[in-house]
Order: sequence, then structure tokens, then C-alpha cells
Amino acid sequence: MELTLTILGALLLIVMLVLIGFAGFSAYVSGKISKAMAPAGAFQEVEGGRIHYVEKGEGRPLLLIHGLGGNLHNFGYAMIDRLAERYHVIAIDRPGCGHSERDNDELARLPRQAEMIADFIRRKGIEKPLVIGHSLGGAISLRLAIDHPELVGGLAMLSPLTAVQESAPAVFGGLFAPNSALRGIIANTIAVPASIRNGAAVVETIFAPEPVPEDFRTRGGGLLSLRPVAYYAASTDMHAVPMDIGAQQDLYARISAPMGMLYGDDDAVLVADHHVAAIMAVQPELHLVRMGGVGHMPLVTQPDTCERFIDEMASRVFAT
Repeated sequence: MELTLTILGALLLIVMLVLIGFAGFSAYVSGKISKAMAPAGAFQEVEGGRIHYVEKGEGRPLLLIHGLGGNLHNFGYAMIDRLAERYHVIAIDRPGCGHSERDNDELARLPRQAEMIADFIRRKGIEKPLVIGHSLGGAISLRLAIDHPELVGGLAMLSPLTAVQESAPAVFGGLFAPNSALRGIIANTIAVPASIRNGAAVVETIFAPEPVPEDFRTRGGGLLSLRPVAYYAASTDMHAVPMDIGAQQDLYARISAPMGMLYGDDDAVLVADHHVAAIMAVQPELHLVRMGGVGHMPLVTQPDTCERFIDEMASRVFAT
């Protein structure tokens, strides 16, 4: 019995030492990345936190909202500069993501993220922007149009999450941590080493069937996901979605703003037909663009098509 307890104690000590080592390594990597990819824009205080944003260009306003585990650099890779040639572009880090902050996990809920972004729009004085939401950002842009219609000029969604799925996409399985305590432990110990080890395969799946640009981790903001805070936010977001997306799906008929959706038919993260149908069922006038051979990241891989789509939606929203 004593020998068994001694062995168990030794094993526990080893595990603790390994976790302490992982924690130190994670803090070191996070510090290096945060220094290398410091905030590129400004901050706006909002109820429940503060939002980091990049603002560029003049003209009618576009508000860009990124997806799960992302940041505003996802749009910065190919879209912000070209759109800023003729629009007033405001790209945000969603609450809790990138360099933005939120005060608690409850603010990851879809209505609460929409509230924080609505507060951002009001405080910045942005007049009825065309909201461009990618993936989870699409779900939040829909919620923004449902709960705050007076603030939204229209929606131009790229590969949006719109409907209940039987399970989370397999590529995000590593984000499963059902409570905040476990989430914090994983985020600050094994998440960063695991992301370094498996990150390339995950990103390849997210881009599939298209190739991942070699400079995506730097130019597209991928490196910012290699931080404990990024894992924690993404995991919290993933667990929050099922709490709201079903009820939200029943409210799409309320949206009166012009809507458009662009989807890659070969998206390996979300099933295009499923998420398109959820909107088309109640919004048959939806402007829809489908692309064969294109995956979940058209904002990076198909900037010309995305730009034409956004121009078309802007012409409808800003016709007067």
C-alpha cells in the first residue's frame, strides 16, 4: 500500500512538473507573439470590455467581423486595403479575441457579443454600416441585425454560421473544455504546445480544399491564436454558440436589411447547403454567391470574388 502511494505521489509530482513546464513555455511564447504582433489599431471602451479595431479609408462604412479563433488580421490579409480604396473600413477584433477584451464568459453569448458591437457602433458614430461577417462573425452579424436593426445597413456574410449543427466541426475538437476552470488549465498549459504541434493540420483543414498561404500566420494573424488567451476565448465562443443559435434561427424572418451570402461549396468546416438553407427558407430574396472548389476562407483565398460580392451588396445598401 505504501509503495502504491509512493508511486502515485511520484507520478503526480511528475505531472505537476510537466504542467508547470508547459505553463512557463506557454507564457514565454505568448509574450513573444504579443510583442511581435502588437495592436495594430486603436481601442474603444464598450459596456463589458473594450474593442480593438483598425480603421482605414473614406466613403460609406463597412464593419468587418471575423470568425471563431480568428482576429481582424484575417480580413487584413487581402481585404482591408483593397476595400479601403473606396469605403470607410472598420475591422474589429471580436470581444475577447485578438487584442479585444471582455469582462466575463457570459459575454461570449451571441446576443451579448452583438450588444457589445452595437455599443461600439454607437460610440464610434458609425452610420448604418454594411456588416461583413465571416463564419461565427456571420452569426453575430445576424444577431446584430435582429436585435439592433436601427444600426445595420445590410449584411454581406462570408461562409456564415447560421444554423444548429449536430456537433461542432471536428477540426475544433481541441477546443472542447466544458467549464471555465478546465478551460483555463488547458489554455495555460497544453494548448500552446498542442497548437504548435497540430496547428498546421488544423489550418489546412480550415482552408481545404485550397492551400494555406505560406505567410498566413504572420500576415493573416494566425500567430495570435498561439496564446493562452486566444485558446480560452475560442473555446468559450464554441461552447456559447449552441446556447443561442437554435433560438436565433427562428428570428431570421424579422431581418429587413438587405442580405447577401457567399459560400464555398467545398467548405470543410461548415456544410454550405445547410447554412444557406436556414436563411433562404425565410429570406428568399437573399443575394447568394456559390463557388465550387472553394473552402471556408474565401476572404483570404478568393479576394477578387469577395470584393465583387461586397461591391454588389454595397450598391444595394447604399443606393440612396
